[in-house]
Amino acid sequence: MASTPTDLYAEGGPTVDSVDGGAVYDAAGGDWDEIAKDVATLGAERIVVNMGPQHPSTHGVLRLVLELDGETVREARAGIGFLHTGIEKNMEYRTWVQGTTFCTRMDYLTPIFNEAAYCLAVEKLLGITDQIPRRASDIRVLTMELNRISSHLIALATGGMELGATTIMTTGFRERERILRFLEAISGLRMNHAYVRPGGVAQDVLPEHLDQLEAELPELRRGIRQLELLLLENPVFKGRTVDVGHLSLAGCMALGVTGPILRSTGLPHDLRKLDPYCGYETYEFDVVTRRDSDAYSRVVIRFDEIWQSLRIADQAIERLRASQGDPVMVADKKIAWPAQLSVGADGQGNSLDHIRDIMGESMEALIHHFKLVTEGFRVPPGQAYAAIESPKGELGVHVVSDGGTRPYRAHFRDPSFHNLQAASALSEGGLIADVIVAVASIDPVMGGVDR
Repeated sequence: MASTPTDLYAEGGPTVDSVDGGAVYDAAGGDWDEIAKDVATLGAERIVVNMGPQHPSTHGVLRLVLELDGETVREARAGIGFLHTGIEKNMEYRTWVQGTTFCTRMDYLTPIFNEAAYCLAVEKLLGITDQIPRRASDIRVLTMELNRISSHLIALATGGMELGATTIMTTGFRERERILRFLEAISGLRMNHAYVRPGGVAQDVLPEHLDQLEAELPELRRGIRQLELLLLENPVFKGRTVDVGHLSLAGCMALGVTGPILRSTGLPHDLRKLDPYCGYETYEFDVVTRRDSDAYSRVVIRFDEIWQSLRIADQAIERLRASQGDPVMVADKKIAWPAQLSVGADGQGNSLDHIRDIMGESMEALIHHFKLVTEGFRVPPGQAYAAIESPKGELGVHVVSDGGTRPYRAHFRDPSFHNLQAASALSEGGLIADVIVAVASIDPVMGGVDR
């Protein structure tokens, strides 16, 4: 488009008035680069605006302070702390097992990952990493990969909603519900499961649970494909996301950014491959990367990772079919809570055999059960760090024990917190509308940021 005001007007650009010989534009379209350049010559003062913490197009209670020059973002600062929960401090006043019921509520869209990372760190302190039953690790892998799919579906659904595509939101939530039904069946809760415990998992996955899951997977695959068709070649969506929110590999390294943002630069950094845990080294899957380093690349990566997670889930289901009846909790009874629970008219609870043993046959078993539940087990003095690949990046847990029955300190390296440091780098130089796209491509959950 030509740069002169007359040509802009002739080609359907903004209308032009003359004030003291200078051009003043009434925004009605046209070439933004030329308009912004002319506005800058007017010497207009920049303005500072708040976006959030209740803005309908920002993730949760995130506050963004934007310094604007026209509609161009010259400076962006992220303000956090509006959802502070004190979870880490609360964990210092609960037993090691009770800690799972707190950390599962941090990034509330990836509860299984929070629990798994915490339990892996506790198991390191206990020195029982190699004693975790194979079946328990397979269950952890299955639930984590399903949780990865549900988290990515929320990222795509809420990102679509923030761009005005409500069909994306309703479709994404519909498909996520298929996974939540399975997680509810095995744990009793749709979210905040406290299902992964130090030493294993709370209870076994039964054949009927796997039947339920396998009946849902074809529909889940169909729904994910529908989302791909709605998004990936949509010209409006590509216009909003391609070359928006760019962050190079050097920028990711400088800011400690991990997950899909880092892999969108072409670096295949995935802890499931680089530092395997829970037996991931025995599963076949690929680490997906892209090279454009923009918001669109991160969307494509999340879709591709969903397909890889389904691939891992199929392998885990096959293994669980073959190992039915194997233990799902460490054999050491000084650590293991009863893991063979039952579902009765009053909900979930200990198995009838366990109740019969502690209530009617063994006073020692009753005393042990009482002490284990109320006081908890002791963890040798020391400290340990465990890290896993959550849907958003590296989720690390540093736990410190003074030899007691509760953590002396538990600190989480939440990927949402670290990735959010890139919000300024992703936003500055773009338009206000691009800020929404950039933050959505980070996919931060404020429960993890403000833990």
